Amino acid sequence: MKRRIQISNGMLIAIIINIVYAKSIGVTQGILARQAGGDMWLITIFSTILGLGVMWLMVKIIKRYPDKNIFEHMNVLTGKWGEKLIGLCIFIFFLGAFGTVMITVVYHLHDFFLPDLPIYIFVVLIVGVGIYGIMKGVEVISRLALLGVFSIIILNILLLLGSLDYFTIREFFPVLRNGFFNAVEVTKHHNADWAMAIFMVAILLPMVKEKEKWTKSSRVAMIYSGLLILMWPILEVGVLSPELTGQYLVSCMQMARSAEIGLFIHRYELIMVIFFAMSALIQVMMCLLCGTISVKHLLGMKKINGLFIPVSLIMGGFGYWVVSDHNRAMDLLTYYWPPIAMPITFGVPIVIFLLGLVLKRKGGAKEVSS
Repeated sequence: MKRRIQISNGMLIAIIINIVYAKSIGVTQGILARQAGGDMWLITIFSTILGLGVMWLMVKIIKRYPDKNIFEHMNVLTGKWGEKLIGLCIFIFFLGAFGTVMITVVYHLHDFFLPDLPIYIFVVLIVGVGIYGIMKGVEVISRLALLGVFSIIILNILLLLGSLDYFTIREFFPVLRNGFFNAVEVTKHHNADWAMAIFMVAILLPMVKEKEKWTKSSRVAMIYSGLLILMWPILEVGVLSPELTGQYLVSCMQMARSAEIGLFIHRYELIMVIFFAMSALIQVMMCLLCGTISVKHLLGMKKINGLFIPVSLIMGGFGYWVVSDHNRAMDLLTYYWPPIAMPITFGVPIVIFLLGLVLKRKGGAKEVSS
């Protein structure tokens, strides 16, 4: 059945930028600082280039059957059990990703503004907003994402203006101080962030109009996202130093504390949270939506209407379990999440691409020229 076109390519670009931005600047940079020191900005570049390649491959896969998402694509190739297997893999991915997103959002608010408020209140409110966004639909989330991009640009400009007076280049040298291969290995933490955008595209791309622009739109979104994120590790190395950045779980808040404009705006963490919140909530909504769609295909259901609340509660429960203990959250981010995310991130698109080459059925894959 033909899908009703719902969102434009511009909205797709906005969603991709938002789904990556919040966690990448929030908690990923601190991990990169601890494991790579002053090379954290280089790792952001390496990971963005790698993400561009995987995104290109995923879009190429979806273009074989432009009216089918990644689950339906697998159904065409291998049948319903292949669809269920991919549904399970991608649900596991978004479940874990949601835990890392909750670390970003909850610790921003709890640790810096409302430390006496019980954590479960943050989780309930955040999941509630996410469910509300799913109920309103992809079109509404997409329009919010456009506002989110505007907020991201304003936030970056404010931080840049407030930090340049303290910027030095001495912490950038020597380049690749821990070796090239260590830098490539550490990209796994950033790759997990890009994977959220890649799998979101694999699920929602058939809803996007003007199929001939899919490749260009996804590439532009990845480049813009990389540039908006790259400013943060550059400033953190040049202003805070890698050693100080690595001491914080939410390193971007310390960066915001270090910025000041004129005599009256010396510390603007609250300004940061105001502009940061939209992107973070888009990230929450898209993780819940993509997780719900994954479960729909896993269970073989036709609609998600009866699923989004129970799936959101499951994901919210996992998020609460993660953020209720700081040590557990750190261990998940640093040690457990990358080994889970990387095989799914690279394995799913590569396997499906190869299956498409080997198991071509009658009628073939119908690619749209990019």
